[in-house]
Amino acid sequence: MSVMHYVQRGAGTPPIVFVHGFTCDHTDWEAQLAAFAPKHRVIACDLRGHGKTPGTPETCSIDTFGADVAALVEELGLNNVVLVGHSLGCRVVLQAAQVIPKRVSGIVLVDGSKLGSGDPETLERSMRAKVEAVGFATFAAGMFEQMFVPGTPIAIKQPIIDRAAKMPTAIGTALFPRTPAWDAKNLDRVLATTKQPLLAVQSTTLNAEGKRVPMAPGLPAPLLDQLRVSTPHAQIETISTVGHFTQIDAPGWVNEKIAAFIATAVK
Repeated sequence: MSVMHYVQRGAGTPPIVFVHGFTCDHTDWEAQLAAFAPKHRVIACDLRGHGKTPGTPETCSIDTFGADVAALVEELGLNNVVLVGHSLGCRVVLQAAQVIPKRVSGIVLVDGSKLGSGDPETLERSMRAKVEAVGFATFAAGMFEQMFVPGTPIAIKQPIIDRAAKMPTAIGTALFPRTPAWDAKNLDRVLATTKQPLLAVQSTTLNAEGKRVPMAPGLPAPLLDQLRVSTPHAQIETISTVGHFTQIDAPGWVNEKIAAFIATAVK
């Protein structure tokens, strides 16, 4: 029996599982749960070390998270499931689909990224050094400050920034550096072997200075570029007026794109 905390609503098909990002939890999907529950069975979970699911630094990784989500899908008896991930959760749902490919009928990536290439161990050590140099709380606060556009209501922005800074230091310092390492080791291969219909919903990217900014012509978008090469069947939708928490900042737009994807691409 899984120890993963999750909430579920609705009863229709295909079922949809929502997976949050780094330092976040299932509540980030409230607008999606409300929108899709009338026609679908919807589940939103807390990954290890996040929300109400316990975790340790040693067990918090993309591989472990993916295995956990796969186990939850199997435990709930879900078939033809659509996996939806945000940010770090994009990697998690891609990894989960590798574990249970026959149970997954579609994948949605909400503002994902490609953070690393080259030697995974070197990338992990380098990122860990950056986090440890300033302390995790300071590092997380600075990173999350960039995730919102000017004018984002403080009532939306500040709780997310505060939540990030409150993640246990040991877990945050261990987990975040594993993200670029996983990208370097796995992302290209995973995208190339993903056969399910895939939708990428993108609102931000990292500029040449490594700062997160809204999508705009001419800016690098490594994940989208890789999708075009490795996963040519992927659908890509972009929006340039909101920050990284696309599902919170533009819930109607995100819900519309997911609903259309399910209606037209998911069998």
